[in-house]
Amino acid sequence: MGHHRKALRTTAVGAVSATLVAGTALGLAPTAQAAPNPVRFVDIAGDGGTVLKANVVTPAGADGTRRYPLLVMPTSWGLPQVEYLAQAQKLADSGYVVVTYNVRGFWQSGGEIEVAGPPDVADASKVIDWALAHTPSDAGHVGMAGVSYGAGISLLTAAHDKRVKAVASLSGWADLIDSIYSGRTQHVQAAALLDGASVVTGRQSAELRQTFDDFYASNLAKEPELVAWGKKRSAATYVDQINKNGAAIMLANAWGDTVFPPNQYADFYEKLTGPKRLEMRPGDHATAELTGLFGLPNDVWQDTERWFDHYLRGEDNGIDREQPVQLKSRSAGGYEGYPDWKSAGATHRKLALAGTTTIRTNVNSGADGGVVFLSSILDQVAQLPPMASIPLIPRRWAAVWQSEKYATAQRVRGTAKLHTTLTPTKESGTLVAYLYDVGPLGLGKLVTNAPYTFHGRTPGKPFGVDLELYSTAYDVPAGHRLALVVDTVDPLYIEHNPSGAQLTFSSPANDPSYVSVPLREQ
Repeated sequence: MGHHRKALRTTAVGAVSATLVAGTALGLAPTAQAAPNPVRFVDIAGDGGTVLKANVVTPAGADGTRRYPLLVMPTSWGLPQVEYLAQAQKLADSGYVVVTYNVRGFWQSGGEIEVAGPPDVADASKVIDWALAHTPSDAGHVGMAGVSYGAGISLLTAAHDKRVKAVASLSGWADLIDSIYSGRTQHVQAAALLDGASVVTGRQSAELRQTFDDFYASNLAKEPELVAWGKKRSAATYVDQINKNGAAIMLANAWGDTVFPPNQYADFYEKLTGPKRLEMRPGDHATAELTGLFGLPNDVWQDTERWFDHYLRGEDNGIDREQPVQLKSRSAGGYEGYPDWKSAGATHRKLALAGTTTIRTNVNSGADGGVVFLSSILDQVAQLPPMASIPLIPRRWAAVWQSEKYATAQRVRGTAKLHTTLTPTKESGTLVAYLYDVGPLGLGKLVTNAPYTFHGRTPGKPFGVDLELYSTAYDVPAGHRLALVVDTVDPLYIEHNPSGAQLTFSSPANDPSYVSVPLREQ
C-alpha cells in the first residue's frame, strides 16, 4: 500500500513538474531572440571545473571604458538558463552587467544536483570570478538575486563570499528543514514536486536520491542525518556570517508558499542586523514573481531593482526610508508597512479550546490544506482558499472549536500559535491544525494550517503541544467566526498515526488550551 501510494504520487507529481518546466521554458525562450542588449551564451568553469551554462547581458553601448555593477542570478530548481532573460534585459537597460547561469546538475550544466551544498556556493563564487575577469563589471558592487533555488543559493553565497553586497532572495528558504519538515512532519507533496522536477530536468546525486528515499520512508534512524544535511544548506545556520559580511538582504515570499512556508523567512529576517527588507504577498511558491519572468509589470521585480539601485548604485530612491516590512493581505487592499515583523500582529486574541475531546485517526475529516500550487494560486487570483463546511465535519475524526461572532473585522497578521494538552493511545502520531474563517452559513475558508508529529511518547500519558501555524495576513469580516479544526490526515503531509490510534485533547485548569491569534491594531 505504501509503495503503491508513493509510486502513484511521484508519477503524478513528476508529470505536473514536467508540464510546468516545459511550459516555462517554452514561454521564456523567445525572450532571448528579441534581446535589445548584447547577450552572450557562455561556459563558465565552476567548482572543480564543472561546466556551468550561462548567459551574459551587458548594457547597450558598453565598450570597456567604464565598469558597471554586477548581478549574478542562479536559476530556479529545474528551470533552464533563459529563465531570467526578461529581467536581465531590464536590469541591463538600467546599467547592470547580469550573469545568469544554470546551477550544476540541471539541464546542460555539468555535475550532479547538490541541493545548495558547498559545491553550489563555490560555483557562485566562481561565476563572480569569471564575470569580473570577462565583463565590464565592478568588483566593489556585486549583487545576487534568484527565485526559489536561486534565492537559497544567493543567501548562502552572501554568507561565504564577502564580495556580495546585496541580495534579493525571492520565494526562497532560510531554513530547509523548517520548510519541508516543519512540525517534524514530511511535507510530501512539496518534496515529491522537487523530486519529480529534478528527475525530469537534472541528474540526482546518489546522496540526494538516498535523502529523498529516507524522507519518504520516515526512517527515524536517519532523522539526525537528514536534519544535519538540511542545516548545512540553510542560510539561517550562517546568519552570523551574513551579518558580519554586511550584505543588504531583501526577502520576498508568498503567504501560501507550499514549498517554503513564510514562517522560516520571517524568523530569519528578525535575526538579520544589516540593511534588510521583508515582503509578503498572496500566492504560492514563485507565483508572485512569475509574470515578471515574462517581462510583464511585477511589483516583486520592481522592488528588486529598486533594492539594487540603492545598495549597488547608490541611488537615493527612498527604499531605505520605507517601512522595511511590507505585507499584503490575502483578502483585499494594498501593502501595509511595519517597522518590524512583530509589529504586524501587535495584539493577540486567544480562542479558548475548552473541554475534553477525543478523535480517531487515519481518516481525512474533510478539512485539509488543499493541493500544492493549485489551492494557493486560486486564493491569489480569486480569493478562493480551501474550504470546508464546519457543521458537517465529522466530530468522530476531527476536534472543532469556534469563537463567538466578531462585531468588527479581525485583521489576522503574523503567526497564530496553538497550545494544548494531548494524550495519545500510541507512541507516535500526527495531527494537523486548521484555522478557518467561518461565515453565517457555516462555510469555512482556510486562514492557515500546520502539521505536528510526535514519536516516542508514552501511551495514555498527556503532554503539552505548542505549534506555530503558517504565518499569514487575512481579514475576517465582521459577523464571522474563527474556528480551529484538528484532524489527523492531510494529503500535503505524511502522517504517522498507527491504525486504530486515538488522540485526546484537554484543557487542564492549570494549563488551559488555546489558539493565540495575532491581530493588526485597529
